[in-house]
Amino acid sequence: FRIQGNGYRQPFVTGITNATSMAFSPDGQLYVSSRFEGCVYKVSSDGSYESVVSELGVACGIAFSDDGTMYVGDRSGTIFRVPKSGHAEAFAILPPSVAAFHLAFGEDGYLFASVPTLSSCDCVFRIDRTGFVDSLKSTFGRPQGLAFDRHGTLHVAEALAGNSGIYQIAHDGCRTRVLAGPNLIGVAFSQEGDLAVASGETIFRFNAT
Repeated sequence: FRIQGNGYRQPFVTGITNATSMAFSPDGQLYVSSRFEGCVYKVSSDGSYESVVSELGVACGIAFSDDGTMYVGDRSGTIFRVPKSGHAEAFAILPPSVAAFHLAFGEDGYLFASVPTLSSCDCVFRIDRTGFVDSLKSTFGRPQGLAFDRHGTLHVAEALAGNSGIYQIAHDGCRTRVLAGPNLIGVAFSQEGDLAVASGETIFRFNAT
């Protein structure tokens, strides 16, 4: 769906099986992953699409580095790097997940990944440009969506009942819950700084202050 500023939604793309994650490349092009087909599609402004890379396992999260390189998380445990040539290569190995990988790049060039499992205590991983993996100081119950605000601060959606909410991560890795709510999964920021949060059935918007 494409959603206007007033909340009106309209179908935009149809036919992608198990569309799982979306990301815009630095040049403003929309890409969508299909976990069923293990591929990523490039979507045109009229809603038409074409496959740009396949054989990505259970393809979930997508993120782009500043130079336009695509990174795709395979729920089975691999993060693939996909240069503009379209040939995927393994970049980093993480634990397998019961849900979707979520990916986001920080201003420092690190790639962040949430990997929810059946545990009540999961890490958010940080990966440098060489593929070396470490984790944040704080842990989460079923971490899901990741997004950086316009000040470069990471926000994490925690989905486990009892602690569900959006957490802001300080530079020292400590977390602070800034929004509580049930079944929160997705988080994103607009260019103006507005916060959008998705539950299993509703999208909420909070104006920047």
